[in-house]
Amino acid sequence: MGENELVQSFVKNSASDISIIEGVMGYYDGFGGKTNYASTHHVASLVKSPTVLILDASRTARSIAATALGFAKFHRNSRIVGIILNKIGSKKHEKMCRQALANLKVPILGSILKNSESMESRHLGLIPVKEQKSLQNKIRKISREISDSLDIDKILQICKNVSQLPKVQQKKFKNPTATVAVALDSSFNFYYHDNLEALRREGAKLKFFSPVSDKKIPKCDLIYIGGGFPEVLGQSLERNTTMRNLIKKHAEEGMPIYAECGGLMYLTKSISFDKKKYKMVGLFDAETQMTKKMTLNYTEGRITSNCLISGPAKFRAHEFHYSKISNLARDAKLVYDLKIGEGISGKKDALSEYNTLASYCHLYFDSSKYATKLVSKRV
Repeated sequence: MGENELVQSFVKNSASDISIIEGVMGYYDGFGGKTNYASTHHVASLVKSPTVLILDASRTARSIAATALGFAKFHRNSRIVGIILNKIGSKKHEKMCRQALANLKVPILGSILKNSESMESRHLGLIPVKEQKSLQNKIRKISREISDSLDIDKILQICKNVSQLPKVQQKKFKNPTATVAVALDSSFNFYYHDNLEALRREGAKLKFFSPVSDKKIPKCDLIYIGGGFPEVLGQSLERNTTMRNLIKKHAEEGMPIYAECGGLMYLTKSISFDKKKYKMVGLFDAETQMTKKMTLNYTEGRITSNCLISGPAKFRAHEFHYSKISNLARDAKLVYDLKIGEGISGKKDALSEYNTLASYCHLYFDSSKYATKLVSKRV
């Protein structure tokens, strides 16, 4: 998305008293090494948000002041208004860090002990909510610890002293004209909320189904299979032969199917993970292998051939995965040429077959009216 779309999305989704922007990577890490563009700092600047910097204090004491000073002075308007010390080892350790930071004139809003309760994670980040059985108890424990460790009153005061958000004209929702079946379960649950809303706004009624446990797909005009962790429940997906065969049959009969990342993996012949190989849908003559190499990029490219979302050729997206597509058929049709990013093979992405499109790129639908294109598709 562009800067205007980002602000619009933030305003539209800021219905609560406080909106929290969670940073990713380092504060100034964004599109590349020479620019702040698309970094957490850039986002904070666009929405005029103050920043609370969380610093890893493990294995350091006085040196943490140099780190904090670097972040505060790296940009002439860092927007940093407070610091939280993370992974503190002891009261003595905390005291030393506070002494070191005393002359920085940025308030310390609290500290969190090193061996505190933590959220479990794996290769692509936190383990999804659907897979955590004791999540509510863990959240309660973390909440109590945070309340005891941080100056919540001061943080709330910081939140109140912010610029008023601009008014954004809400787009009108069209009457439902099509039904989109969305894969949603423990294997497929990475969706931009804005993308689902964009589909609804353009006239789609969303019905959800589980490739893991369901035997039927809701009657629909389009199937949408998003990202997730199909490799983790590979055995369950393999066992549901009814669903795998049904999706392949729908595709071969011309049903529009749009898939991203995990959805792409599911539509190949197999997924190899942890020394095991699981059969998948087999729509595309290719296989998926999980690797230890992370692919994380903003992507930029163009659509080069007729496909499910043909239209404006240029697009921006992102890719984030540990898998790779192997044994790709020589005559495979790849319809994205990437200027930035890696894609499936040789800077090409998006397998297209019948009326199905599957890629590693995660698109933001409102950037090029993709929701309109998808909703308008018919068998």
